Amino acid sequence: MKLRYTAAWVGLTAAAMITATACGTEGAEKASEGAEKAADTAVSKADTIMAALSRATDRTEELGSAEVRTTTDLGTGEPIAMDGTYSWGDGYALDVAMDTEAVQMQELTDSPTVRTLFVDGAYYYDIDPQPAGPLAGKEWMKIDGSAIFGESGAAAFSGAAGGAGPADSMKGLKYASDVEDLGAETVNGKPTTHYRAVLDGEDLGKFKDAFSGADSMLGSAGVDSITMDIWVGEKDLPVRLKQEFGSMTVTMDFDRFGATEKIVAPPAREVGDLTEEVKDSGAMTG
Repeated sequence: MKLRYTAAWVGLTAAAMITATACGTEGAEKASEGAEKAADTAVSKADTIMAALSRATDRTEELGSAEVRTTTDLGTGEPIAMDGTYSWGDGYALDVAMDTEAVQMQELTDSPTVRTLFVDGAYYYDIDPQPAGPLAGKEWMKIDGSAIFGESGAAAFSGAAGGAGPADSMKGLKYASDVEDLGAETVNGKPTTHYRAVLDGEDLGKFKDAFSGADSMLGSAGVDSITMDIWVGEKDLPVRLKQEFGSMTVTMDFDRFGATEKIVAPPAREVGDLTEEVKDSGAMTG
């Protein structure tokens, strides 16, 4: 199997997806203060943006999960699609399906799609049992987040303390540089307001270890900032999130919020752990 390439793709895709969650929770109190200020005075465009994003932040955080369609364009060919459930109510988690050929995992499964989980800081891939090695007889392949983000970076996404979710992204938007209100647009047939901001390492809060530095996600892409767009709909919920850094663009379309099933890790007896192999391959450092 093409382990090195697969691990690198996982890392880049994880960075792009979790960029939608990775703006830190330090701004929560400020967000509340900003919303109160906007409600009391409402005299400036900045206050209006802050109030709108605060409402969207609170609503998104409250619902805790969503059905999402994600498209990742690595700038090297056909965009990679992932459809499924994202959850942020009790630590960041996802349960998605992605095209097997697009992610170069044909040697691990005959299925046209690969079910992928991210639970408690680790990735799990639904594969065919292999004849030998650490995946012999196993239904799932595990790669711990520490192989992708480093130990401290992975800790930011683990368990309830992770606290990651689209709401965190919206908190970061209000304190990033060059926040803009780009006006009304229709997205997926829904009326929305389009906002844009540029996020650098300082805007990533507790997720800085996962994304900043020369050997990080952003560093490996040769950039030090993320351009983030969010389209907020009539119900104060995001309709679309888009992140761009380097040659990569990730677009997340939210189809339905809340009422999703809890995402859990596969039974340990069905899992083969390739974390050390990925670390030894140096997949994230070239």
